[in-house]
This record gives sequence, structure tokens and C-alpha cells, in this order.
Amino acid sequence: MEPVCDLVLPCRDEGPALPALLAQVPAEFAVIVVDNGSSDDTAGVAAGLGARVVHEPIAGYGAAVHAGLLAATHEYVAFMDGDGSFDPTELLPMLGDVRAGRGELAVGRRRPVNHRVWPWHARLGNRLIVAWLRRRIGMTAHDIAPMRVCRRQDLLDLDVRDRRFGYPVELLQLATLAGWRLVERDVTYLPRAEGTRSKVSGSVKGTLRTARDFWKVLS
Repeated sequence: MEPVCDLVLPCRDEGPALPALLAQVPAEFAVIVVDNGSSDDTAGVAAGLGARVVHEPIAGYGAAVHAGLLAATHEYVAFMDGDGSFDPTELLPMLGDVRAGRGELAVGRRRPVNHRVWPWHARLGNRLIVAWLRRRIGMTAHDIAPMRVCRRQDLLDLDVRDRRFGYPVELLQLATLAGWRLVERDVTYLPRAEGTRSKVSGSVKGTLRTARDFWKVLS
């Protein structure tokens, strides 16, 4: 089967997660690993497994995502963390939603397999941001799109500018204000692969730094 959608995986020091993760990626997706300044062998592992590797020297989640978007070549593009915390097969129904015209953006809503997967401080920060977006602009989603699928050109036209952790919040804000229909599906939230560490929810400090990026987008 020929791929119909690019799958962008923004990565920084995710080498240990990639072998198991890429083995699960359905044939519908062509993988683009964006190496965002890794100090491990992320790029080499990804290339050895057949993924296309893009290097983005500017640190930041949004910078890595945007680099992957620019590198994508298919009509549809998907995004997901490269740390092993999500199942790429769960992107298939989301891709189906966008291809069938049920929405312009399909997003995931995390359902953690246990309470340790999603620390309280990260969950609280996410809940506050989502509540603000739902109340102030009528966003219909209940999470900040940790997995998402849309048409590549639509996303380019939306012109998301944030290059740090505020990227998904700005994306949801702009998409809602632009009248995009959001389709939300539950996705399994798994423990990160052994040997990787979260830049966001791994510590209270990381969560506070991310929350700062979120509120900069909303202010």
C-alpha cells in the first residue's frame, strides 16, 4: 500500500522509543522524524528504520512540528509524539474522519492507562487551558490535540506561528476561530518508552514552563 499521509514525529532524544514505535506505524503513513537537537542517536536510529529524517536546530516543539509540516509531501499530515506514549494505529480512524469530510481537523483525547502516565500537575494545566478555550471561543475538543490529522495545505494556510510548546494551543485557537470542524476521538495514553524522559510533564518545572508558553499564546 502506498502512503496517503505523512506522519510527523518531533523528537529530541527519543532513540530508545523509535524501534518499537515505527514497527507499529500503518502502511498508510510515511514517517518523518524531526530531530530537534538530540544528543543521542535519534537520527541514526530513525534513518536505519526507513524513516525520513529532518533536522531542526532551533529548539522547540512548534519549531520541530513546523519543520515536519514543510517537509511533508502528501495531501494529509498527522502529528504525534515520538516517545512511545501513543499507538500510531489509532491515527487511522482520525485520518478516515478527515478524508471523509467529517471534519477539517481530527484530534485525540488522552485516556491514560493508569494514573502514573499523566502526572497531576500536567493534567491540571491541560484542564485549565482546555476550559479557557471551550468557554472563551467555543472550542469543542477536551484535550490539546496530542495526536492530530488534517490536510497539509489547510494547516499551512492556518499559519500557526508559535515555535515552542504553545503550538497546539494556538492551532486549536486558530482552527476554532476559522470555523474548522473538529472531530475528537479517544486515544490510549501509554507510559513513555524506557530510556526517554518527558520535556513537558516529567517535572513540575517542565509543566510550569509549558504552561507559560500556553498562556503567551492566549494572552
